[in-house]
Amino acid sequence: MARATHRSAAQIGRTPAGPRPLPPLGATRDVPLPDVEQTIVANGLRVLAARNPSVPMVEMRLRIPFAGSAPDHPAVAEVLSSTLLAGTASRDRVTIDDQLAAVGAELGVHVDPERLAVGGSTLADGLPAALEVVADVLTGATHPDAEVLKERERLAERIRVARAQPSTIAREALQRRRFGDHPITRELPTSAEVTAVEPGTVRALHAASVLPEGAILTLVGDLDPAAAIGLAEKVLGGWTGGPARVLDAPPALVPGDLLLVHRPGSVQSQLRLSALALPRADPRYPALYLANLVFGGYFSSRWMENVREDKGYTYGAHSGIEFVPDGAVLDVSTDVASDVTAAALLETRYELGRLVAVPPTAAEVDAGRRYAVGSLLISLDSQGGFASTIANLAADGLDVRWLRSLPARLEAVTVEEVAAAALEYFAPSAFTGVVVGDADVIGPKVRALGGVAGP
Repeated sequence: MARATHRSAAQIGRTPAGPRPLPPLGATRDVPLPDVEQTIVANGLRVLAARNPSVPMVEMRLRIPFAGSAPDHPAVAEVLSSTLLAGTASRDRVTIDDQLAAVGAELGVHVDPERLAVGGSTLADGLPAALEVVADVLTGATHPDAEVLKERERLAERIRVARAQPSTIAREALQRRRFGDHPITRELPTSAEVTAVEPGTVRALHAASVLPEGAILTLVGDLDPAAAIGLAEKVLGGWTGGPARVLDAPPALVPGDLLLVHRPGSVQSQLRLSALALPRADPRYPALYLANLVFGGYFSSRWMENVREDKGYTYGAHSGIEFVPDGAVLDVSTDVASDVTAAALLETRYELGRLVAVPPTAAEVDAGRRYAVGSLLISLDSQGGFASTIANLAADGLDVRWLRSLPARLEAVTVEEVAAAALEYFAPSAFTGVVVGDADVIGPKVRALGGVAGP
């Protein structure tokens, strides 16, 4: 009996007539996601809980609206977030760390112009202990003087490094270009502002702004939703006050010239373009989402194929939809060498115009549709991904039903609807933005293209 010979994957995938055809992809009409139970407890805290017992863990996401208009708010908020877990009247930092470690829990704190976020995970049977720690720091964090002084020095050094990075400079310039002096633009304080923060100011901000009314707590994992909500209500019931301060909507983005931002000695340039977009709740959002994928939202997009694969101007180019209070904006970004900045900008404008003049084909829309559904399913496959997604949706007034129906809504979008979204939102005239680089090197050619202001 002759022994069977080993065949490679390439051999298996071929027939005498050529490659084996791939079976057609079926439409994904629904996403099998767990139900999410929710309630608003007496102190105004909204609690969401979902059972997802893939591993014996629970993911926790707490979102507290945390806006502020005072000039020193961003700096004080940064120090507050860094010292929130530094101690309470009954627990010092070491005790907090030990008690969390004992139940397999990890917590982190982050702040931005919109929110103070506390997030992490714990072993399922450690949820009561983890919530006890969270409740204690929310209601009784002391922000000890020594910890504040230590953390503000560490933060100041980190901010000095961050503010020297081209991406930080470009992001700050873009935010000012599209939103002026609105508080949403103040994402990173200066190191001098952080160094000036006093412990008493941190404690005062905590008392005034770490409030439950309007906050959202999301729990996902190996739990009973009703029991988890009851536990959260019991443990966090002593957290009172409110309402937490919600960030006002920024002014609507106004199309206009790109601003040339001088960064002396830079060997690279950052292109950051932006236009108005649609929020998730808008019925036209799926069409705009697909139009963005065709333009620059994934590796096989038109813009990426042009400036990376064909021209070799950049390692990466990406466009996406960024959500802001009561709205959304398109972000178009890439980094290129100084000597090809003008050429890259020209090709970017060309691809924006081409998306309008040469609408996406059925094949392009279908490819984007498959990518959108596949990436959505992957992002929701873990407890953490699901927890983060429903927490973000809840802040926008949406729930798991919106998430479940998204694939079907993407499947229902027609090529004509994608073309209409492209025409309305991707026209070059709809954009503004910044070009950051050495103006002495890139300025003459960039300005010659027109539509560029600045030095």
